Amino acid sequence: MTTKFVRLTLACVFVCASAMAAQTGSGDAALPAAPSAANAAPTGAEPAPSGAAKIGTINIEQAIYASNEGQRDFEALSKKLEPKQTELKTMNDEVEGLKKQLSTGGEKLNDDSRATLVKQIEDKQKKLERAVQDARDDAQNQQNEIAQRILQKMAPVIVNYASTTGFGLIVDTSNPWPQGPVLWAAPSVDITKAVVDAYNVKSGVPAPPRPVNPPAGKPAGATTKPAAPASKPATTTPAPK
Repeated sequence: MTTKFVRLTLACVFVCASAMAAQTGSGDAALPAAPSAANAAPTGAEPAPSGAAKIGTINIEQAIYASNEGQRDFEALSKKLEPKQTELKTMNDEVEGLKKQLSTGGEKLNDDSRATLVKQIEDKQKKLERAVQDARDDAQNQQNEIAQRILQKMAPVIVNYASTTGFGLIVDTSNPWPQGPVLWAAPSVDITKAVVDAYNVKSGVPAPPRPVNPPAGKPAGATTKPAAPASKPATTTPAPK
């Protein structure tokens, strides 16, 4: 989804957030109040002694999707994309039906009729491929817009939480090693849940309702990204005899 987008945007967002933190002492800007221990700090966590900088990790992508706001907005986007999914499926079924017609009855057609059918398949196939790519690009853009909006508001919460709990460095673990920089990190240094909890309090967005009977193997309240548009259909088309 947004892994590449987040990696490109994260630095700029946090430079701004850190600058805000640096200005707090002069009164030029103020970060949100530090979240309460009950809502943000992990159980048993205490601020580190002065001068002791801890290293922490956060899965930015997971934090965006796990937040109440992320769950709400991505679920809404998923529903918004359903009509396009249905449209693409209808187009794909039409192409597959014509291919089946050519495969099962093409030998009975004369050369002109068969060539016309093949041309019809090729035209509809190209139209479907363009529609699929356009739908993918549109869905990606809308996902990125949601992620950017949430990340812009979440960055100051991360900076504030890290600074008030004694962290001197926070590393993003959205990409697992070797694509990402972290080979291994203890769960105790991960602040993802704490940040999500703090952000939920700050945003004021209520938790989404949990399904009465969640699908097997998926915990109630679990969040998934919007389904991508139908995968690119095969382009193989029987050639006219």
